[in-house]
Amino acid sequence: MEWSEICPPGHQPTLEAMGEFIGNGSWQELNEFIQKTYAVPPCIEYSQCSMQRGWNVKYKKRGKSLCTLYPMDGHFIALVVIGNHEMPEAEHQLPFFSDYLRQLYEATSFSAGGKWLMIRVTDPQILDDVKNLIHIRVRP
Repeated sequence: MEWSEICPPGHQPTLEAMGEFIGNGSWQELNEFIQKTYAVPPCIEYSQCSMQRGWNVKYKKRGKSLCTLYPMDGHFIALVVIGNHEMPEAEHQLPFFSDYLRQLYEATSFSAGGKWLMIRVTDPQILDDVKNLIHIRVRP
């Protein structure tokens, strides 16, 4: 079942409910990492976007997006935008990322000021990739 069917608009879920749906410890680990490292609260919002409809979690620091997290069955997607300013560092670190992330980065076109990476977080290595990309976006 899709997340958007379980929690329709008007029924805002908690981070814990999202984590239970996902059933993957990486969800809690990433949320705790962002909140502790960047001292920012989660912002739970409902998106009508046809690409990823439903409740999601946004994190921002000093007006700059860190990431947006989308619950999925068994995993979650982390949207991290690598803009013009971050691209040189991201590309310098690319050899140290997982094969999955390197392939995703190469396959993602530059549009609207950056590479909009929709990263399926399915294992600890990809979770580390997401943390590193967030560090590239905004230094703690």
